[in-house]
Amino acid sequence: MTHTDSAAGSPARFAELFTPKLLTVLREGYGLSHFKSDLIAGLTVAVVALPLSMAIAIAAGATPAQGLYTAIFGGLFVSALGGSRFQIGGPAGAFIVLMASTVATHGMDGLLLATMMAGVLLLLIGLLRLGTYIKFIPYPVTVGFTAGIAIIIFASQLKELLGLTLSGPEPGPLLEKLPVLAAAFSSWNAGAAAISVATILLIVGLKRFRPAWPGMLLAVSLAALATAVFDLPVDTIGSRFGGIPAQIPMPHLPALSWEKAVAVLPSAIAFALLGAIESLLSAVVADGMTGRRHRSNCELAAQGIANIISPLFGGICVTGTIARTATNIRAGAHGPVAGIVHAVCLLLFIVIAAPVAYFIPLAALAGVLAVVAWNMIEKSAIVSLLRASRGDALVLGSVFLLTIFRDLTEAIVVGVALGSVLFISRMARATSVEMCPSFAQDDLPDSVEARSAYNGLNVASSDIVVYRITGAFFFGAASAVGAALDAIADDRKALILDFTGVPFIDSTAAKTLEGTAEKHNRHGIKVIVAGASRDVMQALFAQGLKPPVVSFERSVETALAKCKG
Repeated sequence: MTHTDSAAGSPARFAELFTPKLLTVLREGYGLSHFKSDLIAGLTVAVVALPLSMAIAIAAGATPAQGLYTAIFGGLFVSALGGSRFQIGGPAGAFIVLMASTVATHGMDGLLLATMMAGVLLLLIGLLRLGTYIKFIPYPVTVGFTAGIAIIIFASQLKELLGLTLSGPEPGPLLEKLPVLAAAFSSWNAGAAAISVATILLIVGLKRFRPAWPGMLLAVSLAALATAVFDLPVDTIGSRFGGIPAQIPMPHLPALSWEKAVAVLPSAIAFALLGAIESLLSAVVADGMTGRRHRSNCELAAQGIANIISPLFGGICVTGTIARTATNIRAGAHGPVAGIVHAVCLLLFIVIAAPVAYFIPLAALAGVLAVVAWNMIEKSAIVSLLRASRGDALVLGSVFLLTIFRDLTEAIVVGVALGSVLFISRMARATSVEMCPSFAQDDLPDSVEARSAYNGLNVASSDIVVYRITGAFFFGAASAVGAALDAIADDRKALILDFTGVPFIDSTAAKTLEGTAEKHNRHGIKVIVAGASRDVMQALFAQGLKPPVVSFERSVETALAKCKG
């Protein structure tokens, strides 16, 4: 009967974890008032996403149209299938560095193939319910690599911000890029510089004095109008890319080969890891703003599907975006329909108003990304982490510098490793072993204070010693605990180990304890483990710690009684 219930409950549990929030919202009852709220929110997010999607795509080495395709299909599938009510999918600034590097090394087909492979990985991560483990990325790591990416994004826009003309291709690495840009500084374009500065000032000013206005769209629109009216000699979407097609391309697979797949696999893994972190971080932010709870594995599965579909139409990497998701919530969204509306609005822009984009100056889009890069740096979080501890500051600084000067994937791996070592060190310090007071029954103090603190641990004779271990007993603390236990004199009759405060023990600690027990057994000292939980006892049994090496009692009191009996 138990097996039948378990088998029957498994599909129900699966359905509960992977039911899209869109279906949940519709089941709750979805009326006209809800649709009105989602319609307004979707329009608002589309206004923000329009210039941002084009700017991110251009910075990543793609076309502005590809950025819009990404926002359309990303927004559609993330909202329709995702595990968050408010998540908005699309291209994200955090991917710019990785995508630009992939395009430079493997071409656009390589980027599209890596994106699809990342989608498959994300789908598998979600279906295998590994989303919970993605959340274990230490906070200093996310703050550090986000700040590092922001610096690289800003550096990548210096050419367009100043309208520089380079004699050759722009280098990717920062240390190689800056000397090339400095050498080309004499070619700066006053019109492009004026447009980029005006764009930044207008976006910042509107955010401060008119936060409800769509600052990015207004700034880009005014820049395009000025470029068209005054025929400014600056690069535009039209002059660089020939404009934006007025239709969605037919789906097609990128060039596939085993050799190509192997070559882009590191990029695909990096895309999947970063996409998982970004999307779940965005979903957590949305939960904090609304009091709702997202389904992390469902969200990752939806992100995977979106990244599989997007490249079929020429789109690039899709993830949940914090800024657009927050805008969606502030605009009064009720549920995922807002994200679908946002995608439809962007589609209508391509079909109806694509020719307008011809006059958008690239300097204006670079200004948009400069503002995005500044906002990506979590200034208050950096200050707090630097003040918190040297360990957090070390992780933050290492990830930040590695992101800028080495590689994002390497930065995350090193950051997680450093964070893990610091955590292990802190947990080891939190694990303690202490000898409890030992009194003969006739030697108990008579004062009221002493009797008020009296407990069963004190009912021991001088040849019985009680040690209390507190905290996780694992490899980081095994050596210190083992040394303390080995120091017990050989004339003792029994050693009682109080495991009441031990929530967990690993194989290294169990092996250390086994060596200690065998040593004391050889000297005639009986070893008793008292108060261990069922999980801890199972771990000890699995490592061979069972009678006659050690014996087990429910409590220290029963162990003392057994030793005295």
